[in-house]
Amino acid sequence: MSTRIFLLTHAPLAQALHACAAHVFPDCAAELLVLDVPAHEAPEDSLAAAQALLASAAPQPQTLVLTDVLGATPCNVAQRLVQQQADCALVTGVNLPMLLRALCYRHEALDSLVSRAVDGGKAGVMRVESALSAPTLRCPCP
Repeated sequence: MSTRIFLLTHAPLAQALHACAAHVFPDCAAELLVLDVPAHEAPEDSLAAAQALLASAAPQPQTLVLTDVLGATPCNVAQRLVQQQADCALVTGVNLPMLLRALCYRHEALDSLVSRAVDGGKAGVMRVESALSAPTLRCPCP
């Protein structure tokens, strides 16, 4: 079982995060659904686009929706979308570490994946005092 990951953000963040994920984990990034919400698009139009994208994608038992800013249009649209879907969760505040962590653990149960994504997002935000030796990212993607 694998969880679908859906990026629903202000334009052009979703596409940019997708491009970064494809660079780091090329085999995993194809699993992402991506929707950039244009600045002046009506929320109803964004919701319709999100619903159409989900309907056109291969069926998955679970969906994790990642959005950028709590209370902003993409998050509000995502909340409405999640309410309409079974086995769907929403996390806001997406950043690249969060997305990479979610991609690596999308085989886990949805609640566990949500925890891992949030932890990854938090762990990726830190003050850097000096040069650190960064660990190599390894993804358990097939």
